[in-house]
Amino acid sequence: MIGRAYHLIRRRAQAHLTGVSAVSAILEGIKVVDFGKYIAGPLCAGMLADLGADVVRIEKPGGGDDRYVAPATDSGEGSLFLYGNRGKRSLTLDTSKPEGRAVLHRMIAKADVVVANLSPSALSHFGLDYESVKSLREDIILVTSSTFPSNTPMRDALGLDSIGQVVSGGVYLTGEAGQPYKSATAYVDFGTAVSSAFAAMAALFNRERTGQGMHVESSLVGTALNVMAPILMEHAYGKAPRRPTGNRSPIGGPSDIIKTRDGWFVVSVLGNKLFARWAKFIGRPELTEDPRFADDALRGVNGDVLSQIMNEWAKNKTTDECIKELVQIGLPAGPVLSPDDIMGGAMSLRESFFQQGKFGSEPIMQMPSPIRFSGAPVRENIEAPELGKHSREVLGDYGFTQSEIESLIERQLV
Repeated sequence: MIGRAYHLIRRRAQAHLTGVSAVSAILEGIKVVDFGKYIAGPLCAGMLADLGADVVRIEKPGGGDDRYVAPATDSGEGSLFLYGNRGKRSLTLDTSKPEGRAVLHRMIAKADVVVANLSPSALSHFGLDYESVKSLREDIILVTSSTFPSNTPMRDALGLDSIGQVVSGGVYLTGEAGQPYKSATAYVDFGTAVSSAFAAMAALFNRERTGQGMHVESSLVGTALNVMAPILMEHAYGKAPRRPTGNRSPIGGPSDIIKTRDGWFVVSVLGNKLFARWAKFIGRPELTEDPRFADDALRGVNGDVLSQIMNEWAKNKTTDECIKELVQIGLPAGPVLSPDDIMGGAMSLRESFFQQGKFGSEPIMQMPSPIRFSGAPVRENIEAPELGKHSREVLGDYGFTQSEIESLIERQLV
């Protein structure tokens, strides 16, 4: 611990004297063992890799099922895998056997962070519960996520993003009355990954100050309830319960998806100032004196009237014309784009956020981290690893001898 503190102080002193960052990336030198599956765990670890951590993804020989969801490459790797595992190294390891788990435990003893989105019982089975990993390294940081928190009766229930969406109330409020819809995007998984990566960074910072590791725990249901918290709090305060309102916002207006001559756009008017600006622009300044629209809450209740006015204004215009006019007067508006639109160059989104990458020798489209730092760049490596590509290299870096590595290969453990 003294040695780590010394190197931290020395690194900070070097940065102060030179006036530049003393490391090439924020998490350079941090070792992460990634035991994650599907989205929440792998993406959490992937965000740490973006910042320069050495992340080793551990998969069973032959690859885990999550590698092949939504196939995108000729060899079958899926887009979820390619996105969530950029910048990592791949180690195949048969952890169903005691010898394989022994290898994993030797690696954990040299790692800084372990990431695993498994149920509490599964964590114990693989020796990835906090007491087990702490016994291997006292100051280890364990980052776990499950469907339900470990202090609930359903702690070991399996689940995916959709479970968080439906039990949080979000799906009930999405769509029209009588027909709920879940989101097309896995926002619960992604939100859990972001929160877990944020917490992992906080735990690393705390360890630098105190020398103590910790267990960072999140859940899909906790993430989904966190997103829903303002609405649930409103309900708890005894306010009128929310009901599905389609695309129309219940807390202001006009705030809806509006149809044009050639497509759709969204407009979001919140606050009296923007409402007055909209009313003047639409040629209906008297609406500001209408008691039905006196504040955001009332405009939400009576928003169907405002949406009708907006649809009438837009029906003979193109989407581009509507967006241009609304943006010019300072109203929030944006077109409803399809995947074809985005990847075809609309609003320069593909150019601004995506890069040409590769998987093995196959060219693919990849999205790097959308976050940028001054003076401490994110890692430029955006490639997801081929299965087992780095097995020998990783084991060597973690202290295994050449004879041990060959023995593991011969026994088909890696």
